[in-house]
Amino acid sequence: MAGSQPLWSSPASWLAWEASSSATTSGSQVSNPFVGQPRVSFSSFNSVLLVGGVTSMESFLEKFFPDVYAKMRGDSAVSNYCKFNSQLLTTFTSSLYVAGLFATFIASWVTRRFGRRRTMLAGGFAFMAGAALGGAAADIYMVIFGRVLLGIGVGLANQSVPLYLSEMAPPQYRGAFNNGFQFSIGIGALIANIINYGTANIKGGWGWRVSLALAAVPALLLTLGTFFLPETPNSLIQQGGDVHDAKQLLQKIRGTTDVDQELEDLVAASNASRIVRRPLRTIVRRNYRPQLVMAIAIPFFQQVTGINAIAFYQPVLFRTIGLGQNASLISAVVGGAVGISSTLISMIVVDRLGRRRLFLIGGIQMLISQVIIAGILATQLGDHGGVSRGYAYLVLLLICVYVAGFGWSWGPLGWLVPSEIFPLEIRSAGQSITVAVSFIFTFIIAQTFLAMLCHMKSGIFFFFAGWLVIMTMFIHMLLPETRNIPMEQMGRVWREHPFWRRIVVDEGEESKMDG
Repeated sequence: MAGSQPLWSSPASWLAWEASSSATTSGSQVSNPFVGQPRVSFSSFNSVLLVGGVTSMESFLEKFFPDVYAKMRGDSAVSNYCKFNSQLLTTFTSSLYVAGLFATFIASWVTRRFGRRRTMLAGGFAFMAGAALGGAAADIYMVIFGRVLLGIGVGLANQSVPLYLSEMAPPQYRGAFNNGFQFSIGIGALIANIINYGTANIKGGWGWRVSLALAAVPALLLTLGTFFLPETPNSLIQQGGDVHDAKQLLQKIRGTTDVDQELEDLVAASNASRIVRRPLRTIVRRNYRPQLVMAIAIPFFQQVTGINAIAFYQPVLFRTIGLGQNASLISAVVGGAVGISSTLISMIVVDRLGRRRLFLIGGIQMLISQVIIAGILATQLGDHGGVSRGYAYLVLLLICVYVAGFGWSWGPLGWLVPSEIFPLEIRSAGQSITVAVSFIFTFIIAQTFLAMLCHMKSGIFFFFAGWLVIMTMFIHMLLPETRNIPMEQMGRVWREHPFWRRIVVDEGEESKMDG
């Protein structure tokens, strides 16, 4: 790729409708398979995040959650922190994660057997069905079932999209391309918040239907766009495809004919993967211990930053501190814009500054903002009444600082690092573990957040701040730098790490130990 432009040099192309276009490299036109690809995450999370706003719409709560609606409308005996504490509302929110978790169990096999592209396509169909059912819902069961279908789509997309991006991107730009996954989530969140703000003002109490039904539009774009995307060279070879076809595709996406070394690495990795019949059993071997630890720890830590609690309940949080329905939705729009901006910055600098540095900077930034938010709520917000407008907007500012920290660190890197550290023979299994852990702890947070908010009050932010201290220390001590390293050569970063080199052994030595 020497002498070529970064394929991501035009961020606007990430959201282009066309599923194929071109990027100028070395004086030649090269089809860009990434154009339209981040729309996978944009479409899926636009569909999902629309729900976070409708749960603060009074018409939606009145129809499906009348108990919550009654408490919100002025039961002075109920604490500010407990107005939205409803098991039914929690079940509605967390049903997506249960469905996504079950989808993840089969997604590993699907991506390995049928490829990344077909898995994304299946996710697109699930999104469309879920959006249609949610918009047409006549009762709570239809709403929940629609959300279950969205969860299946998220499970399939989270398994396939990060792998697709990491395998298609050149090593020197892999971080930027993969961070486009989180950037597109941010775009989806912002659009969802804008839609929710607009539909909340529709007369007649049916604005929530418009919000949920409009999720079918990006889902349709995802499904149609995926038809135009090529399969990754890694997946083509892994499925037993023609090596010559894989070489031609590799030349096309790299913008150079000099791909023999990379192709040789892919073929060798594919041959090794064919020996592995049970990747989930293989991944627990000593030689893969560092990757397994990261596959579990990183998505766990990503969830206990508290980001999903804030993202899905942000409008509720702002209503808790005294902002009205429209003000809370506008605040969510502002937070979404901050998230997009920070993730865009991450895309630009991640392959220059590296993964570790962004993890550490973002963790410290989120920690400081969480502690200050907790202090303000502890001193200014009691069980009844609200806080002054000045403090309310200060909390909004601090949440924006928090979202910015997440947007250039744990948000995108929580998907990037696990997707790039696994050798091909366990890559699908490793990504499946990452997604499953993410869903499990997202579900736990979703199930418990409203109850925790009710019982812990402002202490919930100290709770998440404590985890931020732990995860920042974990990154500092145990995560090696992975930028600019080809995926098929990633094993050496563990053998050179001060801690992991005592655990990782060469394959020959491991065979002797097993014997």
